[in-house]
Amino acid sequence: MAQPEALGLRERKKQQTRQLIAETARRLFAKRGFDRVTIAEIAREAEVSEQTVFNYFPTKEDLVYWRLGHFEEQLLATIRKRERGESALAAFRRFLLGQRGLLGRVDESARKELTAITRVITESPALLAREEQILAGYTASLARLLATETETAPDSIEPLVAASALMGIHRSLIHYTRRRILEGERHPRLARDMRARSECAFALLEHGLGDYGTKRP
Repeated sequence: MAQPEALGLRERKKQQTRQLIAETARRLFAKRGFDRVTIAEIAREAEVSEQTVFNYFPTKEDLVYWRLGHFEEQLLATIRKRERGESALAAFRRFLLGQRGLLGRVDESARKELTAITRVITESPALLAREEQILAGYTASLARLLATETETAPDSIEPLVAASALMGIHRSLIHYTRRRILEGERHPRLARDMRARSECAFALLEHGLGDYGTKRP
Protein backbone atom coordinates (compact mmCIF):
# COMPACT_ATOMS: atom_id res chain seq x y z
CA MET A 1 0.00 0.00 0.00
CA ALA A 2 1.40 3.37 -1.00
CA GLN A 3 2.34 5.78 1.73
CA PRO A 4 0.50 9.16 1.82
CA GLU A 5 3.71 10.98 0.90
CA ALA A 6 4.25 8.78 -2.17
CA LEU A 7 0.64 9.19 -3.25
CA GLY A 8 0.94 12.94 -2.85
CA LEU A 9 4.06 13.02 -5.01
CA ARG A 10 2.39 10.91 -7.68
CA GLU A 11 -0.61 13.21 -7.78
CA ARG A 12 1.63 16.28 -7.99
CA LYS A 13 3.50 14.77 -10.93
CA LYS A 14 0.21 13.99 -12.67
CA GLN A 15 -0.94 17.56 -12.11
CA GLN A 16 2.33 18.89 -13.50
CA THR A 17 1.98 16.72 -16.60
CA ARG A 18 -1.62 17.80 -17.10
CA GLN A 19 -0.61 21.46 -16.74
CA LEU A 20 2.30 21.04 -19.17
CA ILE A 21 0.10 19.46 -21.83
CA ALA A 22 -2.65 22.07 -21.37
CA GLU A 23 -0.25 25.01 -21.54
CA THR A 24 1.49 23.56 -24.59
CA ALA A 25 -1.85 23.14 -26.33
CA ARG A 26 -2.94 26.65 -25.40
CA ARG A 27 0.25 28.12 -26.84
CA LEU A 28 -0.14 26.22 -30.11
CA PHE A 29 -3.85 27.02 -30.36
CA ALA A 30 -3.16 30.73 -29.81
CA LYS A 31 -0.51 30.70 -32.52
CA ARG A 32 -2.29 28.67 -35.21
CA GLY A 33 -5.89 28.18 -34.19
CA PHE A 34 -7.62 25.21 -32.56
CA ASP A 35 -8.65 23.42 -35.75
CA ARG A 36 -5.16 23.57 -37.31
CA VAL A 37 -3.32 21.91 -34.43
CA THR A 38 -3.24 18.14 -34.07
CA ILE A 39 -2.92 16.00 -30.95
CA ALA A 40 0.30 14.57 -32.41
CA GLU A 41 1.83 18.07 -32.58
CA ILE A 42 0.81 18.82 -29.00
CA ALA A 43 2.30 15.55 -27.79
CA ARG A 44 5.53 16.14 -29.67
CA GLU A 45 5.86 19.70 -28.36
CA ALA A 46 5.15 18.60 -24.76
CA GLU A 47 7.50 15.61 -25.15
CA VAL A 48 4.86 13.04 -24.22
CA SER A 49 3.08 10.32 -26.16
CA GLU A 50 -0.26 10.86 -27.88
CA GLN A 51 -1.77 8.27 -25.54
CA THR A 52 -0.58 10.32 -22.57
CA VAL A 53 -2.43 13.34 -23.93
CA PHE A 54 -5.63 11.28 -24.25
CA ASN A 55 -5.13 9.84 -20.78
CA TYR A 56 -5.46 13.34 -19.35
CA PHE A 57 -7.77 14.87 -21.96
CA PRO A 58 -10.23 12.41 -23.56
CA THR A 59 -11.05 14.84 -26.38
CA LYS A 60 -9.17 17.63 -28.08
CA GLU A 61 -11.80 20.12 -26.87
CA ASP A 62 -11.05 19.13 -23.27
CA LEU A 63 -7.63 20.74 -23.68
CA VAL A 64 -9.48 24.08 -23.65
CA TYR A 65 -12.38 23.32 -21.32
CA TRP A 66 -10.72 20.99 -18.79
CA ARG A 67 -11.26 23.31 -15.81
CA LEU A 68 -15.02 23.60 -16.34
CA GLY A 69 -15.79 20.41 -14.44
CA HIS A 70 -14.61 22.17 -11.29
CA PHE A 71 -16.84 25.14 -12.16
CA GLU A 72 -19.90 22.88 -12.25
CA GLU A 73 -19.01 21.23 -8.94
CA GLN A 74 -18.63 24.62 -7.26
CA LEU A 75 -21.87 25.93 -8.74
CA LEU A 76 -23.96 22.98 -7.57
CA ALA A 77 -22.27 22.99 -4.16
CA THR A 78 -23.09 26.69 -3.72
CA ILE A 79 -26.77 26.08 -4.49
CA ARG A 80 -26.92 22.95 -2.36
CA LYS A 81 -25.18 24.45 0.69
CA ARG A 82 -26.88 27.85 0.72
CA GLU A 83 -28.21 29.11 4.03
CA ARG A 84 -31.83 28.66 4.99
CA GLY A 85 -33.87 31.57 3.70
CA GLU A 86 -31.55 32.18 0.73
CA SER A 87 -33.12 31.62 -2.68
CA ALA A 88 -31.52 29.65 -5.47
CA LEU A 89 -31.37 32.89 -7.47
CA ALA A 90 -29.47 34.68 -4.69
CA ALA A 91 -27.03 31.78 -4.31
CA PHE A 92 -26.45 31.61 -8.08
CA ARG A 93 -25.85 35.36 -8.16
CA ARG A 94 -23.38 35.13 -5.29
CA PHE A 95 -21.51 32.34 -7.03
CA LEU A 96 -21.39 33.97 -10.45
CA LEU A 97 -20.32 37.40 -9.19
CA GLY A 98 -17.64 35.73 -7.09
CA GLN A 99 -15.92 34.30 -10.17
CA ARG A 100 -12.75 36.17 -11.09
CA GLY A 101 -10.46 34.26 -13.43
CA LEU A 102 -8.46 36.18 -16.01
CA LEU A 103 -11.04 38.96 -16.16
CA GLY A 104 -10.40 39.73 -12.52
CA ARG A 105 -6.67 40.29 -13.11
CA VAL A 106 -5.24 43.59 -14.30
CA ASP A 107 -1.77 42.53 -15.45
CA GLU A 108 -0.84 42.61 -19.12
CA SER A 109 -0.12 38.89 -19.34
CA ALA A 110 -3.67 38.11 -18.20
CA ARG A 111 -5.11 40.50 -20.79
CA LYS A 112 -3.10 38.86 -23.57
CA GLU A 113 -4.04 35.36 -22.44
CA LEU A 114 -7.72 36.26 -22.22
CA THR A 115 -7.69 37.81 -25.68
CA ALA A 116 -5.88 34.82 -27.14
CA ILE A 117 -8.23 32.19 -25.69
CA THR A 118 -11.24 34.27 -26.72
CA ARG A 119 -10.05 34.28 -30.32
CA VAL A 120 -9.28 30.56 -30.20
CA ILE A 121 -12.80 29.73 -29.04
CA THR A 122 -14.76 32.15 -31.22
CA GLU A 123 -12.91 31.07 -34.36
CA SER A 124 -13.55 27.35 -33.82
CA PRO A 125 -16.98 25.82 -34.60
CA ALA A 126 -15.88 22.66 -32.79
CA LEU A 127 -15.13 24.53 -29.57
CA LEU A 128 -18.33 26.55 -29.73
CA ALA A 129 -20.35 23.37 -30.22
CA ARG A 130 -18.61 21.68 -27.31
CA GLU A 131 -19.24 24.71 -25.14
CA GLU A 132 -22.96 24.51 -25.88
CA GLN A 133 -22.93 20.85 -24.82
CA ILE A 134 -21.18 21.74 -21.58
CA LEU A 135 -23.58 24.57 -20.75
CA ALA A 136 -26.55 22.36 -21.58
CA GLY A 137 -25.14 19.79 -19.16
CA TYR A 138 -24.83 22.45 -16.46
CA THR A 139 -28.45 23.44 -17.03
CA ALA A 140 -29.66 19.86 -16.76
CA SER A 141 -27.64 19.26 -13.56
CA LEU A 142 -28.95 22.45 -11.99
CA ALA A 143 -32.52 21.56 -12.98
CA ARG A 144 -32.20 18.15 -11.32
CA LEU A 145 -30.89 19.74 -8.13
CA LEU A 146 -33.71 22.30 -8.08
CA ALA A 147 -36.26 19.56 -8.68
CA THR A 148 -34.90 17.61 -5.71
CA GLU A 149 -34.84 20.62 -3.41
CA THR A 150 -38.35 21.75 -4.33
CA GLU A 151 -39.62 18.17 -4.15
CA THR A 152 -40.99 18.18 -7.65
CA ALA A 153 -40.85 15.46 -10.28
CA PRO A 154 -37.59 15.27 -12.27
CA ASP A 155 -39.49 15.97 -15.49
CA SER A 156 -41.37 18.99 -14.10
CA ILE A 157 -41.08 22.10 -16.21
CA GLU A 158 -40.54 24.60 -13.38
CA PRO A 159 -37.01 23.47 -12.36
CA LEU A 160 -35.90 23.38 -16.00
CA VAL A 161 -37.29 26.86 -16.66
CA ALA A 162 -35.57 28.21 -13.54
CA ALA A 163 -32.26 26.52 -14.39
CA SER A 164 -32.44 27.72 -18.00
CA ALA A 165 -33.09 31.29 -16.86
CA LEU A 166 -30.16 31.24 -14.44
CA MET A 167 -27.78 29.68 -16.93
CA GLY A 168 -29.10 32.10 -19.53
CA ILE A 169 -27.51 34.91 -17.57
CA HIS A 170 -24.21 33.07 -17.61
CA ARG A 171 -24.44 32.42 -21.35
CA SER A 172 -25.34 36.03 -22.11
CA LEU A 173 -22.45 37.38 -20.08
CA ILE A 174 -20.02 35.03 -21.80
CA HIS A 175 -21.12 36.22 -25.25
CA TYR A 176 -21.11 39.88 -24.24
CA THR A 177 -17.68 39.66 -22.63
CA ARG A 178 -16.16 37.97 -25.66
CA ARG A 179 -17.52 40.61 -28.01
CA ARG A 180 -16.08 43.40 -25.89
CA ILE A 181 -12.71 41.64 -25.61
CA LEU A 182 -12.47 41.22 -29.36
CA GLU A 183 -13.34 44.90 -29.76
CA GLY A 184 -10.28 45.72 -27.66
CA GLU A 185 -11.90 46.58 -24.33
CA ARG A 186 -9.41 46.50 -21.47
CA HIS A 187 -9.40 45.80 -17.74
CA PRO A 188 -10.54 47.05 -15.31
CA ARG A 189 -13.33 48.89 -17.12
CA LEU A 190 -14.64 45.69 -18.67
CA ALA A 191 -14.75 43.96 -15.27
CA ARG A 192 -16.75 46.85 -13.81
CA ASP A 193 -19.08 46.88 -16.78
CA MET A 194 -19.65 43.16 -16.54
CA ARG A 195 -20.60 43.40 -12.88
CA ALA A 196 -23.07 46.18 -13.61
CA ARG A 197 -24.68 44.20 -16.41
CA SER A 198 -24.79 41.12 -14.21
CA GLU A 199 -26.69 43.07 -11.58
CA CYS A 200 -29.18 44.25 -14.21
CA ALA A 201 -29.69 40.70 -15.44
CA PHE A 202 -30.31 39.34 -11.96
CA ALA A 203 -32.66 42.22 -11.19
CA LEU A 204 -34.70 41.26 -14.25
CA LEU A 205 -35.15 37.72 -12.93
CA GLU A 206 -35.71 38.95 -9.39
CA HIS A 207 -38.63 41.13 -10.43
CA GLY A 208 -39.95 38.74 -13.05
CA LEU A 209 -40.77 38.96 -16.75
CA GLY A 210 -44.45 39.77 -16.42
CA ASP A 211 -44.13 43.31 -17.78
CA TYR A 212 -41.01 42.82 -19.85
CA GLY A 213 -41.47 43.63 -23.53
CA THR A 214 -45.02 44.95 -23.12
CA LYS A 215 -45.85 47.13 -26.10
CA ARG A 216 -46.77 50.68 -25.31
CA PRO A 217 -50.14 51.96 -26.48
